[in-house]
Amino acid sequence: MTEIIRYILRFMIGEHLADDISRFVGYTSDVASFAKYKVVIVPSDFFDERIYGTNKTRPSIPLKNIEGVPFLFGNPHMERIGDTIIVHADLVASAYFLLSRYEEMLLRHVRDEHGRFPGRESLPRRAGFIDRPVVDEYGKLIRRWLNRNGVKTEELAPFVRKINLTHDVDAPFSCRTWRHVARQILFGRDPVAAIRCKYGPLIRDPYYTFPWLLLQNKMLQRTAGEGRCRSLLFFKAGGKTKRDKPRYNLTGKDIRALFELCREYEATIGLHSSYHSGMDPSLILSEKNNLENAFGINILHNRHHFLASREPEDMEYLEKAGITDDYTMGYADVAGFRLGTSLPVHYINPVTQRLSALALHPLIIMDCTLNELKYMNLAADRAEEYCIRLIDNVRNVNGELTLLWHNTSVVEKSGYLRNLYSKLIKYSSWNIV
Repeated sequence: MTEIIRYILRFMIGEHLADDISRFVGYTSDVASFAKYKVVIVPSDFFDERIYGTNKTRPSIPLKNIEGVPFLFGNPHMERIGDTIIVHADLVASAYFLLSRYEEMLLRHVRDEHGRFPGRESLPRRAGFIDRPVVDEYGKLIRRWLNRNGVKTEELAPFVRKINLTHDVDAPFSCRTWRHVARQILFGRDPVAAIRCKYGPLIRDPYYTFPWLLLQNKMLQRTAGEGRCRSLLFFKAGGKTKRDKPRYNLTGKDIRALFELCREYEATIGLHSSYHSGMDPSLILSEKNNLENAFGINILHNRHHFLASREPEDMEYLEKAGITDDYTMGYADVAGFRLGTSLPVHYINPVTQRLSALALHPLIIMDCTLNELKYMNLAADRAEEYCIRLIDNVRNVNGELTLLWHNTSVVEKSGYLRNLYSKLIKYSSWNIV
């Protein structure tokens, strides 16, 4: 646990600062040690082995605040002892609770129809801070206290540090197989039109909106500059459940055309691990191998289909499969900050209390979360307003913005999501510089 605590302190203080800055911040209740530090955070009993993992560690709502930021454990009292600022709000335990998905370990009986922990049941939603990256805000508080106490820490001007524009390849085509033709006819489409769609140019397939998406992304990439904005497409490579349909041939000419388009736009290819593998994570390795063999590339990135990473410890299988970066960590039903941060953070297993090398990139906004009736069900103006607020909150902590837009969401005349994506691309271009 000592390694994790050191990591969380360093994470909050800020990767942009020199490593030796962290030596000025202590996490101890030993009064004799206070003088070693400029800022001391006093631990609550959260990590006590008699308390950890029990319902006694569930925070009470309403939460207390310190300098306007909600925290989960301890109390808001601050004092000065000698040359040291003493903080009784346990920001370390509060950050750990959020970053490690500790709540999901504690409430294993709370799951939706897909086995996911619902955002509506989460502490951030119930306590009213799902739209705030509070762990990043803890870092701003700690830097502020260090500055007050004579340790100069650079506070960057607000900007979005990095943007990940991601697309899950769930249903890449509308009508490119005989099965699709039959389905279209069954739903009342003109048979001749369905057959023309099958044999016509791929660009005419209504679901094949990837050229439009990648062109939008490229415009933002030009503004952002080298390495600060990238496109990622996640391909399915397995799964035998009904939720894994439609299945597509990774070696077929249409998927190969999409793969070549990704190369043209320098988009990163990742694994869209199946709904099936969400139930049986041991399948992730074979799906990764399938994708690597089909495309002849090394796969390092992942997102779970349906965002169905069911249990916190299931992510161990991603690491075992050689995945280095995961982009699953958002709630399907509520957009915002599932892990309490906008920044990539190392996976922490709350069961074994192990710190992993696997990087989790929090998913901030998913298209269907905004408009679907069973999720947020927002009208166009409300959705845009909420997305702008989330982007502003990422900007204010110099965070990383990850968006997920499906190709099927930007089909022309399908609703407001196509227009909203263009607006968010433009708004992000103003905030990344």
